[in-house]
Amino acid sequence: MINWSKTKAVILDRDGVINHDSDQYIKSVDEWIPIAGSLDALSQLNKKFKVAIATNQSGIGRGYYDEPVLEAMHQKMHKLLAEKNGHIDHIEFCPHHPDDGCECRKPKTLMLQRIAEQFDLDPSEMVFIGDSLSDYECAQAFDCGFVLLLTGKGLKTLEKLAGKDVVIEKSLAKLVESIGQ
Repeated sequence: MINWSKTKAVILDRDGVINHDSDQYIKSVDEWIPIAGSLDALSQLNKKFKVAIATNQSGIGRGYYDEPVLEAMHQKMHKLLAEKNGHIDHIEFCPHHPDDGCECRKPKTLMLQRIAEQFDLDPSEMVFIGDSLSDYECAQAFDCGFVLLLTGKGLKTLEKLAGKDVVIEKSLAKLVESIGQ
């Protein structure tokens, strides 16, 4: 169970949680399309928590797009969020190819460590919201709360986590609705 009253920051994976994901990668601003209700949900989260993103962006390391394109995607997200009176307090991303052996790629915890330092928080004050096995494993290794969303890769991940004690929610919008109750 998540103790939302003790939570000070929520960290979200990006693709499959905030925006639609693709097995062919999100490679352009036009391909970055928010999941219905996710931006409104982020705006609601801003009222209670610091909000950060921790996202693997191996498409950069694979040569599918570059950091300026990623920045343009994030500018689109910021603009659309601002229209909903929302914002992202901090973004961490791993640009590396999975074979690079970096320290930041989830399920390693460097991105969560950096976010904790940014906000001066203990892992127990953070909840990671994701849709993949690497998101779950990262949260477990960092010892923070975790919520599995069934958007993006969430249904496939649910099968992999069978038997684990995991908080599950249909979407970011549904999660935010349940927190408010």
